[in-house]
Amino acid sequence: MSDGQTLARVYLQQQRLLCGDAVILPGGSGLGPGASGTPARAVAPARSDSAASGPSPQAPAPSPGLSFDPPSGDLFAADPVQQAHTLADVAALVAECTKCKLCESRTHTVPGEGPGDARLVVIGEGPGRTEDETGRPFVGKAGELLTKILAAIDFPRERVFICNVVKCRPPENRLPQYDEIAACVPYLFRQLEILAPKVILAMGGTAAQTMLNTKQSLGALRNQVHRFRGIPVIVTYHPAALLRNPNWKRPTWDDVRIARRLLDG
Repeated sequence: MSDGQTLARVYLQQQRLLCGDAVILPGGSGLGPGASGTPARAVAPARSDSAASGPSPQAPAPSPGLSFDPPSGDLFAADPVQQAHTLADVAALVAECTKCKLCESRTHTVPGEGPGDARLVVIGEGPGRTEDETGRPFVGKAGELLTKILAAIDFPRERVFICNVVKCRPPENRLPQYDEIAACVPYLFRQLEILAPKVILAMGGTAAQTMLNTKQSLGALRNQVHRFRGIPVIVTYHPAALLRNPNWKRPTWDDVRIARRLLDG
């Protein structure tokens, strides 16, 4: 196991011990609809709101198939991701990151962009070709559509923090693989800790499954309000999917209106 994968696993274990939230760890293949390989294993079971309000167990049981001792507090303190205090700090770490093989083919890292006081965070799957060329998220045709979607709920793009689950482009825009998500998700989680947004809009299956610790389909996750560490999460289609399937634009409109109501609430 590489140092990057080890650090990612340590971070996920830290989050499990502290918060109970974690990403699904597939058995070596991609996340999301159509992913192949062995069934996914969750680092920690998702908590219901009622469970979250009750007493926490003294020592969480280890997940099946994962064999490592709980890391020490000193290791947590030395974690550079946890020492990042601003979005710029996280972006600087992303720029130098070589924790997974995506670093070998990237042109630019794409840490995300938007104001530090953004109340809405939009999370996609990963950068595409145009994003890799520019270092900015959602700037191709899908990005243009996202800008229109946000404008339709009277939320200018400039007021939104926009990012992805992985910060480097997967080759040929394939789904991010297990080790890539595990290596990169600490950056995303830290960004969310710094931002403390009011609402998260997870666009596409990979973003939804990663944020909600589930293998459920995107269709099953729509039309309801989920929670990530207390933050409401709304799941909807990725703009790239809307370009291929215009019939999904209406359901997406319904989803983003829920997000707008939560922001107004």
